Amino acid sequence: MFIFLLLFSFLYALACLWLITQWLTIKKRPAHAVLPLDLFLTVVIPARNEAANIGALLSDLMNQTLPKKQFEIIVANDASTDDTALIVSQFQAQNNLNLTLLSLPDLPTTAPKKRAISESIRIANGSLVVTTDGDCRVGKRWLETIAQTYAETNAKLISGPVVLVGQERGRFFDIFQTIEFSSLIGAGACLIEAGLPTMCNGANLAYERTAFEAVGGFENIDHLASGDDELLMHKIAQRFPQQIVFLKNPEAVVQTAPQPTWQAFYQQRVRWGSKWNVNRRATTIAVAVFVFSVNFSVIFSMATAAAGVLEIKQLALILALKYGPEFLFLALIVRFLKQAKQIIYIPVVQLFYPFYVLFFGVAAQRKDYVWKNRSLQ
Repeated sequence: MFIFLLLFSFLYALACLWLITQWLTIKKRPAHAVLPLDLFLTVVIPARNEAANIGALLSDLMNQTLPKKQFEIIVANDASTDDTALIVSQFQAQNNLNLTLLSLPDLPTTAPKKRAISESIRIANGSLVVTTDGDCRVGKRWLETIAQTYAETNAKLISGPVVLVGQERGRFFDIFQTIEFSSLIGAGACLIEAGLPTMCNGANLAYERTAFEAVGGFENIDHLASGDDELLMHKIAQRFPQQIVFLKNPEAVVQTAPQPTWQAFYQQRVRWGSKWNVNRRATTIAVAVFVFSVNFSVIFSMATAAAGVLEIKQLALILALKYGPEFLFLALIVRFLKQAKQIIYIPVVQLFYPFYVLFFGVAAQRKDYVWKNRSLQ
């Protein structure tokens, strides 16, 4: 039994070392791109009840270094019940910004966010669509780095980095989310670099409008509320192999807030997990099964050691193989995302993580959840 558990940890250590190598291999973008003067971007912001946040995001977009003549913004107001539309309208009237408020009716739909994006693209003028969320913050060079990366690579889809920045600094719940989320961003970037695009985040995503149309948009995945990012990326990657890139540049990082409560966090993770029920790509399944198995083996190792079946030194070797390389990888990603002060908390998060994986591995099998005050599947 010890040899079997040791093998799992050894394979995981190799996987983490591979991720570290992949991360260090990713080039910082853009390098020496010359921005075409005729390149025009459309920033799409699906928003539902974002009155507390949308104004700050629009201010960030107002201050972009990319010339305003080279981008437009479409805020798709998804039947908000707060002052989201009013705030956008006021901003539109008071500022010199190519901003469109697209008001969507509150009609029954299985995928409201996909509908918001599709309807926005329908009226978009840009050749490159850039998506983010209404509760995000972006740096002043965000659009410029995306545009230059596109000009440099001619990628069909560009995945950008996202970081969780807690509003209540110091809460362990926020710190846990930040580190756990960073691992997803880092792993997703490395898999893209390896030509196996598996994970991305719609809070920082760009793709050619023609590529979106070529794969039929969200057709065949519009029965699922989630997946406007990863499932779309998979469709584009299948049609245009080796034309997906990760934008590795600190100035391209998009900030968003962690979930404020356990209930909200639970609903978010169940929503994300719902994508796995329809995502049957071999790479995705292999990653999910491997991560689940490794974390289960860690818990099993702890339990058998507590029962006296495993020796303490055997458990120590298993944990060292699991946590050592993992720590190095997480530290790299967290530092890149400008959250270096959170590195000291990584070991604590690592101890909780196996239990988290097991819990949500089971919880993700649920098909119903609540998001933005809507019951979805």
